Amino acid sequence: LKVAMMHKMRRGGKIAAYGSHNQQQPQASSSTTRHADVTPTIASMLQELQELVRKTQEERDSGEQTLVNINKTHERMKQEVRVSPYFKNKLLGLYSSALTEAKNELGMLDQTISKISEIKKEIGEKQSRPTTQPRNIDDITMRRSGTMRRGMLMTVLQQYALDQPAWRGKPGESPPPLCGCIPADDKYKCKPEDQVAARVKTEDGEEEQWILAVVVAYNSHYHRYTVDDIDEEGHNDKKRYPVSKRRVIPLPRWKADPDTTPQALFHVGQKVLALYPQTTCFYPAIIHEQPSNIESEYLVLFEDTSYPEGYSPPLDVPQRYVLPVRETRRKQQQKD
Repeated sequence: LKVAMMHKMRRGGKIAAYGSHNQQQPQASSSTTRHADVTPTIASMLQELQELVRKTQEERDSGEQTLVNINKTHERMKQEVRVSPYFKNKLLGLYSSALTEAKNELGMLDQTISKISEIKKEIGEKQSRPTTQPRNIDDITMRRSGTMRRGMLMTVLQQYALDQPAWRGKPGESPPPLCGCIPADDKYKCKPEDQVAARVKTEDGEEEQWILAVVVAYNSHYHRYTVDDIDEEGHNDKKRYPVSKRRVIPLPRWKADPDTTPQALFHVGQKVLALYPQTTCFYPAIIHEQPSNIESEYLVLFEDTSYPEGYSPPLDVPQRYVLPVRETRRKQQQKD
């Protein structure tokens, strides 16, 4: 019973390395993991994992007891000539409970798997950090000789998308902000090293574009971020921009599962900002097709006047790099 329930602008070249995606399995000991010391962050995450495992076992024990009661009820029914309303109602309640408990156990297992993924990612990122001082962009740039080839950059960005965990909640629980298409809360502040979409002026200063950037700092008094362009091609120094909060869109923290949280997916025909393949720029697009499963990607049509229809052919873009459109203040004023 449980099993059954159960543009086109190609912005590439060289960039600073912003992270590592080594997939190392965390193994806790008194002071070390297999490849890295247990930091307070990892230790806390391991405690959360232990608690999730405990709750999962509780759900399983509860479900197993319900299955035992179902079998006992069936045995008692064999002694009856006719199935009475009492047994019918009792079995209905037991099967309903078993189904709920199986769903709860599945939800706990999903949360446990997601936590394991978070721990693996944290350990992988820690291995790229210096042991003598906190991790920061300048340090990583120096340790990596300042550059990364374009092909490697695209591989790293794709790996970020593959490693992004799916959100798993209990039955009936709504997905939180930054799950799939659900935007961040108005009071949300991006942390240093978070990847974001930032609207900045081009080098000629005449136009603006959305780029993939990394948060350096946030000034809460002026409500402004300082971000680094993740792409450094053609620049001796990192391109650093001060941008207002309304010109920054955080990337989603979790993928939406089409099977369990379809409400967190962008709708077909919905206008979005999407990262154009093999670039680090976001462009306006519309959703052509939703992901069919947790591993698949969106198919989007980018706005492109070079095509008769005004849109490009369908292109694959991971959930991580498909964002809600944020209108500029000028457009908002025009609407008003």
